[in-house]
Amino acid sequence: MTSARESSVTIASPKVEQAKDRVRSLPLDLWPEADRNAWISACRPAARLKRGGAAAHLKPITRDDLARRYGYFLDFLSRRGLLPPDKLAAICVTPENAEAYIAELRERVSSVTVYGSIYKLRRAAEIIAPDLDFAWLAEIEKDLAVLMRPRSKFDRMVLTEVLVQAGLTLIHEAETSPNLTDLARARQVRNGLMVALLGMCPIRLKNFAALAIGRSVVEIKGRWWIVLAASKTKENRADERPIDELLTQVINRYLSQHRPVLARTDDAPSALWLSSNDGAPMSYTAVESVIKATTLSTVGVDVSPHLFRTSGASSAATHCGDNPHLASALLHHTHPGVTNANYNRAPSLSAVERLRQIVRQCEKK
Repeated sequence: MTSARESSVTIASPKVEQAKDRVRSLPLDLWPEADRNAWISACRPAARLKRGGAAAHLKPITRDDLARRYGYFLDFLSRRGLLPPDKLAAICVTPENAEAYIAELRERVSSVTVYGSIYKLRRAAEIIAPDLDFAWLAEIEKDLAVLMRPRSKFDRMVLTEVLVQAGLTLIHEAETSPNLTDLARARQVRNGLMVALLGMCPIRLKNFAALAIGRSVVEIKGRWWIVLAASKTKENRADERPIDELLTQVINRYLSQHRPVLARTDDAPSALWLSSNDGAPMSYTAVESVIKATTLSTVGVDVSPHLFRTSGASSAATHCGDNPHLASALLHHTHPGVTNANYNRAPSLSAVERLRQIVRQCEKK
């Protein structure tokens, strides 16, 4: 399985990278058999005269997210020797274990993520064990919702042009440096392309991490496109966007020269992002870790993949204020109010700049 941590800019051995992976989501094939069978059955699609499973109505991307969050809880149980090998692990979703799990989450993630993790743990547990009562966990969710304090974005917000330039610079340095091994060069090009591509196309991390050549990344008349089916997007609308031609040659070189080095085989998977450890498709967590580490090392700010959406909306509003719907279209939102309320930081940036100009004018008097 691909490590949840990937080297960013510096060269690290596989052992070092794996040592950083202390908390991970237990994959479906390592779940207790009872939970695995219950989940597979719940995801069974409807057939003629037969209803589908309890999770059949959910989008694949939603089911994957719930399974990933449930996998985190299973890993928590496993590390404490609490994971039952021959029983339904959902019975271990108890007030005592939930309290310990929440305490661990609070040590490493934000209050918003703690709430989301417990909410999704409950949803997954209800699907896997519908006969058990998890109403008590819903009450804990309500308490966590009251305590949520979203972390301010202002100290981590970087405009898109800075992110794209950082990614392209990293790629240029990798391809012109004579001191890097082929593997280190391929990894650095991959990391730079991640930052530049996500800057240009700030899609959600679930979709970005799952990009696949020939399916969601396709070449049309010499230009690359990101093509997401409606079933893959949160808005339930197809998202088809061309990748800026600035990245065309970079993508071509990555696919022809650097990705094969990461793959280590001629029969590589279709995933766009491959691990530098073993050539396997990178996980959601691994992609997130690489992007955060790469932005920290290049622009000095730990920019999460989700913040790329804030950067995109703010840059669009700052530079193209005469096109009020550009930011919402960029983020694939149905209503611009969602964009302005949650992502667009341009008004504050513009106000700060205007104040700076006023102060400078006063100093000259």
